[in-house]
Amino acid sequence: MHNKAHVVSLAEHGATTATGQLPALLIRLRDLTGVFVKRQLQELFTAADDTLFDMADRAGSNQEQNSLFETMRELRLKQKNLQHGYLQQLGESFASLTQFRVGQPADSIATDRDSLTLVQPDELEENVAINNMISKVMNNDADLLEDLNARIGHVLAREIPLGDNPLGPASLSRLFLDILNQTGFTDIQIKLILLKLFERSVLEDLGLLYADSNQILLEAGILPALRTRGAVKKTPAASYDNSLPATPAGQAEVSFQDIQSLLRNTGTLPGITPPSTDAVPVSSGDLMRLLTHLQQHNSQNQQLSGAMVRQQIDSILQRASQQSQKTRVVGEMANDAINLVSMLFEFILDDRTLPDSLKALIGRLQIPMLKVAVLDQSFFDSASHPARRLLNELGSAALGWSGKDSRQQDKLLQKMEDIVHRLLNEFTDDPVIFADILQEFTTFYGTERRRSELVEQRVRDAEEGRARTQQARLRIKQELNQRLLGKTLPETVVQLLQDNWSQVLLLRLLRHGEEATDWQDSLQLMDDLIWSIGQHHNRADGERLKAMVPALVSQLREGFEEAALDPFATSLLLTQLEVLHIQAFQQLKYKLAQPEAGDPATGSNDTTSTPVEPVTLSPEELPELLQQAAEEMAGQEEIPVPAMVEVSQDVELPGKDETGEETEPEENLLPDDDPAFGQADQVRPGSWFELRQEDGNSIRCKLSAIIRSTGRYIFVNRHGLKVLDKNRNGLAWAFKQEQLRMLDDALLFDRALESVINNLRQMKDI
Repeated sequence: MHNKAHVVSLAEHGATTATGQLPALLIRLRDLTGVFVKRQLQELFTAADDTLFDMADRAGSNQEQNSLFETMRELRLKQKNLQHGYLQQLGESFASLTQFRVGQPADSIATDRDSLTLVQPDELEENVAINNMISKVMNNDADLLEDLNARIGHVLAREIPLGDNPLGPASLSRLFLDILNQTGFTDIQIKLILLKLFERSVLEDLGLLYADSNQILLEAGILPALRTRGAVKKTPAASYDNSLPATPAGQAEVSFQDIQSLLRNTGTLPGITPPSTDAVPVSSGDLMRLLTHLQQHNSQNQQLSGAMVRQQIDSILQRASQQSQKTRVVGEMANDAINLVSMLFEFILDDRTLPDSLKALIGRLQIPMLKVAVLDQSFFDSASHPARRLLNELGSAALGWSGKDSRQQDKLLQKMEDIVHRLLNEFTDDPVIFADILQEFTTFYGTERRRSELVEQRVRDAEEGRARTQQARLRIKQELNQRLLGKTLPETVVQLLQDNWSQVLLLRLLRHGEEATDWQDSLQLMDDLIWSIGQHHNRADGERLKAMVPALVSQLREGFEEAALDPFATSLLLTQLEVLHIQAFQQLKYKLAQPEAGDPATGSNDTTSTPVEPVTLSPEELPELLQQAAEEMAGQEEIPVPAMVEVSQDVELPGKDETGEETEPEENLLPDDDPAFGQADQVRPGSWFELRQEDGNSIRCKLSAIIRSTGRYIFVNRHGLKVLDKNRNGLAWAFKQEQLRMLDDALLFDRALESVINNLRQMKDI
């Protein structure tokens, strides 16, 4: 497996062995499983976010959509608790291997749990789903699991039922279901979705974990006669040298002995030529003193390359040989370690993923790492080695560093410089210092990362909220245009709907959705308002108008208050609306008095045809709401004529449609079949990029979110702050112009080792 996640010690997540010490081999399996599970769960959470968003996008109702969005939010908030709880319970399941069960046999327990009788419908669905998941794993990887189960049983000196194996699909699946229940995910449909994603992200790759676990036990001499009958079919056949054991694609986990065989067969590296027969290997103590001398001598050297260290060692040994009249050489194992570390740091110092300033800083750790490799060859074999983990952690932390912050104020840079200085000044021959510094740095960087994740989450929430607002504004424009465009209406009504009622619509749409009664009533109010100030033709219209106006005005007032609009401005509009309604009553009375005038079938909204003479309305002909205003109008010499406007252009809502978007210049628009779109469509949230700016400087940013409703790609810096916003075409254009480059976020040591091994294989074939 290609380790793209930090090494996880399940003991750190609360796993204990209260009744027995877990054997060292099983501790290695436990930690290997922690690496695998942590990485696969991260893939699960990413896939869950995408899946739930797609489902919400296709939701049949607003209520269903809101429920899915709420589940997305809940999953994001509980993601760490889910992962932590799962790793903790997984660690405890390993610890339970040293405990002997008393009471009900494991087989009967399993039978009870899997029984499909007398269970609730939800539990029945869960059992069916999990049984199907288990069956698929057993169909694909049963041989690998059975061999692993036999080897674990051999280590424990007792038979282990498959149901008790912490690595078995039944144990892993039911543990995930238990954690979902414990963290509050009770909806059966959501649980089934997450179980399916667990199957795709975790169970489908179990064969890789089983193969690696079997290899660890096989190398330790556990049941070597067992030859795994199954084959891992997850990756294509490798085209590597057959002299090395095959590994999964992208995996650099080859033993130090295997690498040595490559080194010995590559004659172009320094120190590979066999020394003369009278050569005297330097003792390990002398070699460590030599390396410590170089470490102190080079402590201030900022440009030390991998090859330079090898050259310095050879130069010192050459002088020693001249003084002693005897050829002094480095021992075979130490020589191989020196060559391998030299090549690893050549890769690191040439790695485009690391920022140049931090590349030089990390490069100064070459001699301390070389001393560790000479002292302990497991440095190359064990992914959990503290020195190796520290190098990986430093590389991961450096990934997002752009060097734009003040060097005096950048806490990450200060911490990394402190670590390098401490190792150069304090490390002699006790590797324990790496474990101490690793713990200190992971605690520090964990705090920094959590802080940036909180800021980043706020950015995502703000962008999603902005996208929802943008979509809502477009929806409201559509409704207003449908009712206003192409009509001639009183200016008061147009202003009231476009500038004021639109804000009420926006609030209700965002708060309740399109299926809500409040939204539907708000749309109906616009229809009623437009009808109420139009031409009316019979007494039935008059009765309807008389009943409608008080409710209409009351709803308008409530909406304006709900949206917290300016009370003075809205009160003035409502006063003007009273005049329009009174005139509507006057026009109707005038028309009823002259039956030959007007055509009831026209349905016109034209309110300009006012009575030739003022028409007096009795209190009985008006709703009480309008009676005082009617009395005031009766005393006026002239009847006010409403100002009319023709709505000939699309409605514009107050405020700006702020989306944070940048408009792509027309010349940057790419044809639909441009290959750059394929590159843009493959990016995933969490990936890091380097952006070359117009001034020639570069910044590093992470794709934080893809807002699918607006097609925006949101990028943040390592502090979680938004630094870039692209649409799909803009992203493709940036790739095409090589302004944006994806960074390799695999673990630094693993990338370096994989590169070295590939280079050695190529050199051997030359």
